[in-house]
Amino acid sequence: MAGKSPEEEHPVKTYGWAARDSSGVLSPLKFSRRATLEDDVRFKVLFCGICHTDIHLLKNDWGISAYPLVPGHEIVGEVTEVGSKVTKVKVGDKVGVGCLVGSCRICDSCNADLENYCPKMVLTYSAPNFDGTITYGGYSNEMVCNEHFIIRFPENMPLDAGAPLLCAGVTVYSSMKYYGIAKPGSHIGINGLGGLGHVAIKFAKALGAKVTVVSTSEHKKEEALTRLGADAFLVSRNADEMQAAAGTLDGILDCVSAKHPLLPLLGLLKYHGKLITVGAPPEPLELPVTPLIMGRKLVGGSNIGGLAETQEMIDLAAKHNITADIEVVSIEDVNTALDRLAKGDVRYRFVIDVANTLKAP
Repeated sequence: MAGKSPEEEHPVKTYGWAARDSSGVLSPLKFSRRATLEDDVRFKVLFCGICHTDIHLLKNDWGISAYPLVPGHEIVGEVTEVGSKVTKVKVGDKVGVGCLVGSCRICDSCNADLENYCPKMVLTYSAPNFDGTITYGGYSNEMVCNEHFIIRFPENMPLDAGAPLLCAGVTVYSSMKYYGIAKPGSHIGINGLGGLGHVAIKFAKALGAKVTVVSTSEHKKEEALTRLGADAFLVSRNADEMQAAAGTLDGILDCVSAKHPLLPLLGLLKYHGKLITVGAPPEPLELPVTPLIMGRKLVGGSNIGGLAETQEMIDLAAKHNITADIEVVSIEDVNTALDRLAKGDVRYRFVIDVANTLKAP
């Protein structure tokens, strides 16, 4: 499809909001999506969450962005058409699409239901698809996707507050499960009370763990303990509090996306404790190895989850009434919302009301 405009690449005319360059400023765009293939699901987008990743890709912070760029990988909507071989969903069903819309389906990762680690995975937006075109995300009126990458939304899951779980929810759920740090009898620390941290508390409690929130902000204490259900709260800048809690945690989920010291966190871990980072700071973190050696401690990472685990996460969230805490915005206010998100001025995730506010250009 080289040389064709976004509006001419595919047969189905579509529209959304896109950035044209690394300024990251979004404005209306006409583009196109493929016709519905035999194993495709097409759906009308109702809501789309705004993720911190959107900021990084809009501004090309990672050097991989392709413009025009239509962001959005926390997408929920209603099925409008299915291909002839689709069995997973039907027209009228509520569905979601997270961070992936494709993978090779034959490698070791894919065979282990870990499409998120497939070397040929296709990201939901700003990534080369198998047909050579660039993918466009959920800040748009409709999506089309192979049914394997569709998540079924349970009846009792609110679409707006459930949307961020497709990225933030599975990120914390998958990491806690794989490393075994949130289960009955365990004591987990959540470092950073933001978009990831607030849902991490909810999932950790649902999995039966005791939860301590670690934060630089004393003013988040009441929120963490009374509204989000954490069991304890530590101010990381308070040396006395941190010392008193030394050696008490089985694991820590580090949700902070800015540069920060790891040594104080390692000190909170018991021997054999695990510090798992999911916040993806843009700069390298300094890792002191002596505390790892002295306590046989582990530092690891984790990235979203495969499709089976994402469905498992959404189903568990529905069972335990877990949703993200959201502020719904119109598409016209998306640039302001992105600026506010960059400053941490949201409690705790923005979600765009696409169905009611996105108009055809």
